Amino acid sequence: MTHALKTWPEYFEAISSGFKTFEVRKDDRKFNSGDVVLLQEYDNKTEEYTGAEWTGEITYIMRDPAFVKKGFVIFGIKEIESPYH
Repeated sequence: MTHALKTWPEYFEAISSGFKTFEVRKDDRKFNSGDVVLLQEYDNKTEEYTGAEWTGEITYIMRDPAFVKKGFVIFGIKEIESPYH
């Protein structure tokens, strides 16, 4: 499954540069290990997409309520070659 996700510029930059290797999201899409995430940079100030994209694979899922707020998920991601380009 592929999930297209809006990502604010500061978080997009951290991921696309390789510095950030995880995401914290609402757990409303049934994320699973092996799923593909298409992160689309979205400027939350202008409320417009910038056109920048990054594609990754979910490598690990954490939903443990001892560590993750109810209704949220933390997942590890690694960059993959985009199947869309």
